[in-house]
Amino acid sequence: MKILVAHNRYQGRGGEDVVFEAEVELLRGAGHCVEMLTVSNEAIDSLAARIATTLSIADNADGKRVVAEAIDRFRPDVVHVHNFFPLLSPAVFDLCRQKRVPAVVTLHNYRTICTGGMLLRDGRICHKCLDYGHLWGVAHRCYRGSLPGSMASAYMIARHQRRGTWSRPGLRLIALTQFAKTLFAQAGFDAGRIDVKPNFMADPGAPDPATPRSGLLYVGRLSREKGVGVLLEAVAGTGVPLRIVGEGPERVALEARAPGNVTFLGALSRAEVLREMANARALVLPSLWYEGFPMVVVEAFARGTPVIASEIGGLAEVVTAGKTGVLVPPGNAVALRSRIVDIQGAPDLAAAWGRAARAAYLEFYAPDENLRLLEAIYARAAAG
Repeated sequence: MKILVAHNRYQGRGGEDVVFEAEVELLRGAGHCVEMLTVSNEAIDSLAARIATTLSIADNADGKRVVAEAIDRFRPDVVHVHNFFPLLSPAVFDLCRQKRVPAVVTLHNYRTICTGGMLLRDGRICHKCLDYGHLWGVAHRCYRGSLPGSMASAYMIARHQRRGTWSRPGLRLIALTQFAKTLFAQAGFDAGRIDVKPNFMADPGAPDPATPRSGLLYVGRLSREKGVGVLLEAVAGTGVPLRIVGEGPERVALEARAPGNVTFLGALSRAEVLREMANARALVLPSLWYEGFPMVVVEAFARGTPVIASEIGGLAEVVTAGKTGVLVPPGNAVALRSRIVDIQGAPDLAAAWGRAARAAYLEFYAPDENLRLLEAIYARAAAG
């Protein structure tokens, strides 16, 4: 197939960028002809650019133009969009329909149904936009605390829901978990057009069973919704070593309150992260929000590392309690501490969970299965 894969990069590299690049490599390795189309938020570098972008979130003429030029030049069999926000905009799907090219969009986050994009407000899950309308997102200034930005985001959501953008023939939507699919369906999306396909990664190789494992590992953004503050409270007084990989707005505050058994490593390369995972007894993911499908879970499973995760959203679907890790109530430091102490004192059980995690990776999150799912989704998009 000839596949045009489009993606709006964020200013800071994240999991969506990793997935976008990995899927392009996967498709090319299978013999498909793939063209990448990228725009970057680095272009939003002035007040004028920010204002122009805000005003065009729902229908970005420049975004449609670059996609139209790529379609006319490359003549793809299908267009696959990862992130469209804000420089491409959902209007590119109207363009694909006009040009009679099937399209697929991966719903990495909740941008299409939530003004803030995370279904999270003041550190807690919030469904007000879903239950009572998107004006609540404006009232609470859910998009970065900005009234104009929240108005623009809410308008984008409402406009494309009214237009039926997400339910028209020729478009398939990819949800990363069954939980996410259910949420989108509750928001009015056509469930029959939503396919569930998890993230994946190339096999980094089986871990060496002789390598001793100790301590815990956290990998991710250091921001409030990730629950790292809860994790610090949970490990305080346990003596269990915790290594934290990542950067973010909360780093200074977190370091100031961290007990002595916590080490902050900052940002590491992916190879370094995989080495850390191979040495850890467990990865901890104490999220307070629904997440999408964190790549760190796939990476941990691939390295035979069990996961201690919050029992929230799709995480409860990906981590099987008592098999590939354990689940704890989100925000509950006491329950998290109990599970951490348990797993630290049971290395044989942790090793068994790690072997099950590796098996889960090979069955569900390795490249071959993901390629099969992706090609099937493209075929359904082409069929209308």
